[in-house]
Amino acid sequence: MPQLPVISGKDFIRFLLSPGFVVVRINGSHHRLKHPDGRATTIPVHKSESIPKGLLRKIIREDLDLELTDFLNLFEKYN
Repeated sequence: MPQLPVISGKDFIRFLLSPGFVVVRINGSHHRLKHPDGRATTIPVHKSESIPKGLLRKIIREDLDLELTDFLNLFEKYN
């Protein structure tokens, strides 16, 4: 199984903005992002905390509708 990166909410939002996601609203420390094709997700942005692995996996698989290997390839290209 591929190893997921340790990533903060702020960095993950920066990554999602590059393929076309847009921040539609912010409620406290949670940022809601939406893509023109209809996909949407909520990213927690807590100071000096990374996104937990389980939540990151759920966001990738269910919200972004990507396989883990596809996500890792995109993330490597981004960095």
